[in-house]
Amino acid sequence: MAQLLGACTTQVGMLGDADDKNGEAEIPEAVIQLAASNQNVHSARMQPDGCYWYEYSGPVETTLLPLLTADGKRICGQAGAGETTPGYST
Repeated sequence: MAQLLGACTTQVGMLGDADDKNGEAEIPEAVIQLAASNQNVHSARMQPDGCYWYEYSGPVETTLLPLLTADGKRICGQAGAGETTPGYST
C-alpha cells in the first residue's frame, strides 16, 4: 500500500554559486538557518531526491540522514525536481 508524504518537506531556493573552489557544493545560508541545531549541517549535501542529507557519526558507523528543520520537516531544494522519489506518487 503506497503512502503519500507530500506535505512533509520545506522548500528552499538555490542561492548563489552551487560549487566552491574544491568542487564540493556549498550549503546555502537559508539551509543553515532552517536546520535544527542538533545536526552536522556543514556535512550536508543535496541528494538526487532534491533534499539535503547530512552525515551522522554514530558509535559504529557514519550514515546519511535527512536534514530536518526544528519542527521535523525535511529541507529540500530544486535539484531533482520532477524525479520520482521513493514514498512519493507522481
